[in-house]
Amino acid sequence: MNDGPLAGMSEVMRLTRSGRLQEATSAIQGMLRGQPLAPVATEPVRQTEKAPIEGVFRVIRKEPFRASYAGLVKPALPRRRPVSGWPPDAIGQFITGLYTSREGSRSYKLYIPGGYRGQSLPLVVMLHGCTQDPDDFAAGTRMNHVAEEHQCLVLYPAQGQGANPSKCWNWFKECDQRRDQGEPSIVAGITRRIMSSHNVDRRRVYVAGLSAGGAMAVIMGMTYPDLYAAVGVHSGLAYGVAHDLPSAFAVMHRDNVANGRMGIEGARRRTICERVAPTIVFHGDRDTTVHPLNGEQVIAQSLTIPGSGNADTEASSYVTVERGQAAKGHAYTRTIYYDTGGQPSREHWLVHGAGHAWSGGSPHGSFTDPRGPDATKEMIRFFLKHSQRAPR
Repeated sequence: MNDGPLAGMSEVMRLTRSGRLQEATSAIQGMLRGQPLAPVATEPVRQTEKAPIEGVFRVIRKEPFRASYAGLVKPALPRRRPVSGWPPDAIGQFITGLYTSREGSRSYKLYIPGGYRGQSLPLVVMLHGCTQDPDDFAAGTRMNHVAEEHQCLVLYPAQGQGANPSKCWNWFKECDQRRDQGEPSIVAGITRRIMSSHNVDRRRVYVAGLSAGGAMAVIMGMTYPDLYAAVGVHSGLAYGVAHDLPSAFAVMHRDNVANGRMGIEGARRRTICERVAPTIVFHGDRDTTVHPLNGEQVIAQSLTIPGSGNADTEASSYVTVERGQAAKGHAYTRTIYYDTGGQPSREHWLVHGAGHAWSGGSPHGSFTDPRGPDATKEMIRFFLKHSQRAPR
């Protein structure tokens, strides 16, 4: 890490303390790109708070979804042939809705596969990264295409600019790391609404995300282990390793193993959960936005949290390491952790040569690397092997 970002942190902290969150976020993004800090005005920006609305849930509109081309970020892009292996003629719906509660309001999009006729289906909750939105994330991950193939509902909660100027999920705020508070409460609330409005298999509800969304997916798995059967994390971070913007910036760029272990120990002390969900992690080993060590920490944390009451988190019976290469794509190392019953409960995919981008994603979306391995397919495969425990 060079000296430029470190020298600029005092200015970021000054902007944060003065309430100028949008400028602080822009400054951090500029430093990540290696740009010098631009001079800023000294007059603080006034902020207002709106009273939350409780208990409102409605569908705003329904849109047809064609698996070969829908959800593109730029509608002007030419229509492309469907990728080989996807169902080219399948038609589903992309429903836009709004959810509000005492903790705040968020819009969302829900993909309903064309074959849905009221039968019980799995639900995958997808949390986008910074600057993204549901359409962009759906296009980039191709999750709707895979959902059409496997008959899954896919839910995309949307972070608003009012909550974060760059539309990042606020994974680094302590108030957004707790059950029944802040953004975890909102995401869980949207999940439960979809479960009540559609025939969702309650034992097969999953959550996944990219970058800030990946970090929030970890939080959801930690704070709502009774709701989500498995967690997918792409380029994300472990639970509780940051508590504000400066600590988030530091942990994202951490390259010291000792500091990483300290972060995990701190997170362990703050984590109280009855079950740690099976977890699959993807991370590029050339990610300069979120250091690859963070992916290792997600796995380590899920395996070693004490007092969870879940046997497969206390010890791993054995581990296998596979090395391979995607067709015309990146090489990768896949580490599989088996629980004491001999079942795979954790997977860590380290993608060699990949940066901060969804592995195997579509160029129609942002932060994607079309070269494999295909994170979307592998996450769905992993998810569908794991179901929530039967209620006692």
